[in-house]
Amino acid sequence: MMSEFKDFIAKGNVVDFAVAVIMATYFGLIVKALIDHIIMPILGLAMGGRSVEDMKYVITEGTLDATGKMTGEVALGYGALLNSILVFVLVAFVVFLMVKGYNKMKAPEVEEEAGPSEVDMLTEIRDLLKK
Repeated sequence: MMSEFKDFIAKGNVVDFAVAVIMATYFGLIVKALIDHIIMPILGLAMGGRSVEDMKYVITEGTLDATGKMTGEVALGYGALLNSILVFVLVAFVVFLMVKGYNKMKAPEVEEEAGPSEVDMLTEIRDLLKK
């Protein structure tokens, strides 16, 4: 069983997949940091100094306790949703650009010259049989 596992791991596809997952994980962290620390503060500043992450629709007002913490508030935090949507769109766009660049770098596939079609071959056989 260990030798089968070793053969499985040694296959190129498994290693390539593992590298891709690791790279995607950390690439996502970079994009999230870009959005959280660069784009969202600029967007929040444009919206009057409010943090986009803190935007919410309050359904039921809460009260402040002795420590100054809000308790009992019921709110829909749409700012966090906007942040997640922006992260997704930005990651998808960057992946699109990477795939587009990769496809340009690949050498164009050389198409094999197609031989005569079946119809041409059958026509030729028919003509030979007529003689």
